[in-house]
Amino acid sequence: MRSPLSRIAIIVMAAVSEVASAVAQQNPAAVADMIRPTYVLGPGDQIVIRANEMEDISDKPFRIDADGFINLPVLGKTRAGGRSVQELEADLVERLKMFVRTPQVIVTVVQFRSEPVFFVGAFKSPGIYPLLGRRTLVEMLASIGGLQPNASRRIKVTRRDEVGKIPLANAIEDPVAKVSSVEISMGSLRENVNPAEDIALQPFDVVTVERAEMVYVNGELGKVGAFELGERDFISIAQVLSLAGGLTKNADAKKARILRPVMNTSRRAEISIDLTKVLKGETNDFPLLPNDVLYVPRSRKNQVWSTVGYVAIPLIPTLIFLAIR
Repeated sequence: MRSPLSRIAIIVMAAVSEVASAVAQQNPAAVADMIRPTYVLGPGDQIVIRANEMEDISDKPFRIDADGFINLPVLGKTRAGGRSVQELEADLVERLKMFVRTPQVIVTVVQFRSEPVFFVGAFKSPGIYPLLGRRTLVEMLASIGGLQPNASRRIKVTRRDEVGKIPLANAIEDPVAKVSSVEISMGSLRENVNPAEDIALQPFDVVTVERAEMVYVNGELGKVGAFELGERDFISIAQVLSLAGGLTKNADAKKARILRPVMNTSRRAEISIDLTKVLKGETNDFPLLPNDVLYVPRSRKNQVWSTVGYVAIPLIPTLIFLAIR
């Protein structure tokens, strides 16, 4: 089952293919429709501004100069470089209020200073970024601020076949979509001096990262909640019990169960597990996969004695009094 971000990456890649086609055919309007408002403008980009009731500005191309400015009729020199499309639109709306009661502005990019790469998901600053010269994955991650604290530690890069396959042994090719993709561990990027995974990005690459995958624990444990898998594909029950502070004295370790998501449904399959045997080493440990729930019920025996105690303790003074009489 594809994750939501994987589906988004496929949609982005489809849009990327259309952008590439539009660029090849020199179709600025088609390119403009594909560019999101998060694209950061820079010297060399050419834009078209549509502003109601401002004929001197509307539907005319303006190229951003080397200093990051455009020279607009009426408004004069205006900073565009370093701003996203959305930010420039907001600035122009404010400045045009001197001339128009309710200005409406749409900025579209019709020519790029360089070809873009797409960052989608749990990055600190997701968006579309220009690929200026040879830039590696690590360099681009540093320039956009890296990952959010709750991001997965696995990054996926998807590349169009037209620019070549991803040069890693574990890259997967999709002949239908005409792309190759690979998952790259952040640990590998951090720990190696010149890791092979620090690939040079190519025009229109899509880089995605999911939120961190979790396993969940509930019931008679020292600590209930969620634990991140980090860069692991799974975590053992013994490891989770250690993180959760172990079992409580009321736990029924023999009747624990794992609730595992059933692919393409909202249901969960129930897997019975005897934690007593696992902890004694009498049976193999069990791997918990992403989104699994480990539930440890309360012992019925302890429940009975707790109920008896709850009822009996208030009666003790009365029983003593009757015995004395």
